[in-house]
Amino acid sequence: MCCRFTLIAPNDIMGFFGVGEPFDAPPRYNIAPTQQIIALRVNPDHGRPEWVQFRWGLIPAWAKDLSIGARTINARCETLFEKPAFRGAARKRRCVIPASGFYEWKKEGAVKQPYYLQAASGEPLAFAGLWEIWTGPDEIVVESCTLITTQANRDVQKLHDRMPAILTRQNIDAWLDPAQSDQENLKSLLAPAPDDWLTVTPVGRRVNNARLDSPECLQPESQDPLFEL
Repeated sequence: MCCRFTLIAPNDIMGFFGVGEPFDAPPRYNIAPTQQIIALRVNPDHGRPEWVQFRWGLIPAWAKDLSIGARTINARCETLFEKPAFRGAARKRRCVIPASGFYEWKKEGAVKQPYYLQAASGEPLAFAGLWEIWTGPDEIVVESCTLITTQANRDVQKLHDRMPAILTRQNIDAWLDPAQSDQENLKSLLAPAPDDWLTVTPVGRRVNNARLDSPECLQPESQDPLFEL
């Protein structure tokens, strides 16, 4: 699964992908579910790629309220086209969520030790996602998204059996293309990242608090003032 990630240089990272028009956004060191996140999608009206902000936690059009979003932050790649919450978006509304890296936890003794994972090359990550539009009973419109997960590669298996589906730069256009409808072709884009492609670094437990969003979240555990607690 993926429940926390970072976007440390948003403007530079949006520019890295070379599509859409980047906009000013603050760096984020501890992005958590139900918060606003940046994503790349194809605009359904004019058909061009654009950078937008979504609420993290997909809210299906048929949902009665926003609460379902807390349970739909991730979607398993194996069942995208079967699950009622995701199948409509999987066919027509796919997106890419940029990230600098993501966090995962492993139980070590009595505590859960957080780790930070990023590309060994230093390049940004491109998470595969889905987006949806929901209109509430008060006519408030909310655009939301979910991150897709796949089986863990060797780097992540030591921590968890799932990981974000990370698109290669060559696969981004195919994933975003709303005309692409072959389910098996789309699923083939969601394979685990190659082994040894990610670095895995233990960090302090400061990141456990979703209200904390600062560079200190990335400090090694030995430098974390919370480590001794």
